[in-house]
Amino acid sequence: MTDGEAIAGALASARDRTLGLLDPLSDDDLIRQHSPLMSPLVWDLAHVANYEDQWLVRAITGAPADRPDLDDLYDAFRHPRRDRPSLPILGPAPARAYAASVRDRALGVLAGLDLSVPRLVAGGFVHAMVIQHEHQHDETLLATLQLMEPPGYRPPWSPGPAPPAEPAAGEVLLPGGRFVMGTTIEPWALDNERPAHEVELPPFWLDRTPVTNGAYGEFVRDSGYDDARWWTETGWAWRQEAKLDHPQFWARDGANWLRNRFGWVEEVPLAEPVQHVCWHEADAYARWAGKRLPSETEWEFAASWSPEGRKRRWPWGDEDPTPAHATLWVGDRSAYGPAPAGALTAGANPWGVLGLIGDVWEWTASDFAGHPGFEAYPYAEYSDVFFGTDYKVLRGGSWATHPSCIRATFRNWDYPIRRQIFAGFRCARDA
Repeated sequence: MTDGEAIAGALASARDRTLGLLDPLSDDDLIRQHSPLMSPLVWDLAHVANYEDQWLVRAITGAPADRPDLDDLYDAFRHPRRDRPSLPILGPAPARAYAASVRDRALGVLAGLDLSVPRLVAGGFVHAMVIQHEHQHDETLLATLQLMEPPGYRPPWSPGPAPPAEPAAGEVLLPGGRFVMGTTIEPWALDNERPAHEVELPPFWLDRTPVTNGAYGEFVRDSGYDDARWWTETGWAWRQEAKLDHPQFWARDGANWLRNRFGWVEEVPLAEPVQHVCWHEADAYARWAGKRLPSETEWEFAASWSPEGRKRRWPWGDEDPTPAHATLWVGDRSAYGPAPAGALTAGANPWGVLGLIGDVWEWTASDFAGHPGFEAYPYAEYSDVFFGTDYKVLRGGSWATHPSCIRATFRNWDYPIRRQIFAGFRCARDA
């Protein structure tokens, strides 16, 4: 992204999305903490503005902060989410004014910028990082909005595609072999996606689609939540402590299941990928099914490699995603949920695996770690501080992910107990 006008347009699009999500809410809804797991919504708004000030104004020009008193308040590492309501954060009107002021300064810097050098701005790198950061927080806003107490957020949504006439069930044998994981050339790639490196991978079986609500319901009906055989020791302890017996936002209605979707209550759609399950639940289901979760290496092979031995930007090729390929965030036309599993056949990889991009984030078996040759850039707090066994890798994006924030190499990560995110999974097994 080397054109200043295109960068300004992408910045504006991200801000329009942020403000559009928050505009229907009262000031009280913006200030209140809807869950101790999440920040007050207005904190996120000022945080993305503070991040933009740090990177698109101060890091580029060396200028002092316009509001140095805000750096501490909006430092995500200094203040856990549960503590943020007690901070003297900006209210809704001051937060909007601060965000607009920072944007004016950032656009002023952009207007006089040479986007060829130095490394930080070359090719629009730092601007792409900030744009992705805001869209990532917009997905976090959506997770918070899902947690609102009744009557809830209740957005209008467009109906998604119809379920396929023939369910895309079953699994596919992928050949493995030597392939290139990660990237060195993807312009929007962040540090944990880099560098490209070769990996040797044995053949493996992979589910054609993510696990559906209907399939996961069989696990629930078979008392999967009550049988310690399917759970790791840590997972079983968490299941008991949290008293889990179904995905988050499900509720029994006699023999059937209902779900709460942003305040609207509906029957659980059996053909959709299951979402709002944590890693422990996904792992337990896979064991119950006689399978396992795929490694992130297996997932990336399926999402990016071709039978001819070439790295692809997407499972289907190098063409940017359209609504026919993947369910990603499309603004006012969003369905606020995933498409039925297997409905978007244009998004298939060369072996017929579907739904690898969009719909639901997919838990993998892998701990979060740097690729060989990893370099923290431009700051260690984006990835490096999260490496280790505390976090599991998720891949592929969700219906709430903006298309600019996902690609076959993109890596997300979270605690294995996290359920409020828009995450599901698919299964794998050894060949």
